[in-house]
Amino acid sequence: MRARFFKNKFSPLLLLNFFLTIPLCYSQSSKPAGDTLRYRNNPTYLLQQSMFDLYKTRQADIIMFGNSLTHGAAWNELLGRSNVVERGIPSDLIYGFESRLNSVYRLKPKIVFIMGGLNDIYNWTPVKEIFTVYVRIINGLKSKNIIPVIQSTTFSASFYGKDWKVTSEMNRERNKEVEKLNKLLFEYARTNNIDYIDINTLTAGKDGFLRPELTWDGIHFKAEAYKIWSHEVEKILLKYRL
Repeated sequence: MRARFFKNKFSPLLLLNFFLTIPLCYSQSSKPAGDTLRYRNNPTYLLQQSMFDLYKTRQADIIMFGNSLTHGAAWNELLGRSNVVERGIPSDLIYGFESRLNSVYRLKPKIVFIMGGLNDIYNWTPVKEIFTVYVRIINGLKSKNIIPVIQSTTFSASFYGKDWKVTSEMNRERNKEVEKLNKLLFEYARTNNIDYIDINTLTAGKDGFLRPELTWDGIHFKAEAYKIWSHEVEKILLKYRL
């Protein structure tokens, strides 16, 4: 069963606000989302890309690369570092990540922390397809002598999307897909000597859902979750003396 949004008429401003605050949408297609250009339908994608072009930072050692979860924190302040920039785009899909790698390369980072895939899973993109693109992104970073760090795709809470008639069971099914993706990513990281941060081990409950006290809407993190996450990032940075 697939959840569908109501067919309301949104003004451009309301639609923009929707994408800024809610990272996921259910596909209304009867088939898995295989359109490699779907990310362009996200109105924040071009907005954020143009902002990245506008920013005056020309070099950063550390880049946080992801979607709205990454975008939700001022990482330079969270980590207390001036050599870190955030490159997260709300609602972004894995093909969108791949398409904007040049905006990462031009900053000549030493290390990039990647988190993505949840939006794709809620758009019914097959896990193997997500993983294939993820690997291409990692290989692209390595080809530029950039250290990639894989961060687990996060779970949703059981109550995510209840206002849109998304049930707990639907979220459980999506979390099972998240688990499949993370197993592939973990094994790839282990085999290729890549650092892997398992956020879910620290943020999920025994029921397999994101713990309610760590999220304000069932997906996005509260400050306490960012505190947990940032501690894991700091461990990796210390490892590489960055």
